[in-house]
Amino acid sequence: MAAPSYPQYGQNLRDRAFVFACDVVHYCDKLMNAGGVGRILAPQILRCGTSIGANLEEARGGESRRDFISKCSIALKEARESLFRLRVAETCRLGPTGRAATLAKEEGELAAILGAVVRNARRNL
Repeated sequence: MAAPSYPQYGQNLRDRAFVFACDVVHYCDKLMNAGGVGRILAPQILRCGTSIGANLEEARGGESRRDFISKCSIALKEARESLFRLRVAETCRLGPTGRAATLAKEEGELAAILGAVVRNARRNL
C-alpha cells in the first residue's frame, strides 16, 4: 500500500485523524502478520492510534466547553502515545520499511495541531 498523501485531505482535523486511524489499522495488520515482537506492539499502536479520531468525534458533541477541552486533551495524550510507539517500531525496524516513520510524521503534525487546539480552547475558556 502506497503512503497516503495527507495534505489532500485538507486541514480538517477529524478527517486527518480518520485517515490516520485507517492507515494505523493497515500497518498494525502487517505487524501482526509478521509475527515476533510486532504482535505485542501492534495492539498498543492500534488502540492509541484509532482513539485520537474517536475522541475528536466525542469532542465535537461535547456538552460544554470544558467537556470539549477534556476530550481534545485525551486525543492529544493518545497522539503522543502513538507517536512514541511508532518511533519505537521504526527504530526497531518493525513492519514495512519506512512505514512507521511516515505514520509518525503525520502523528507529529496531528499532535501539534491538537496541542494548539487545546491551548486556544483553554485560553478562550
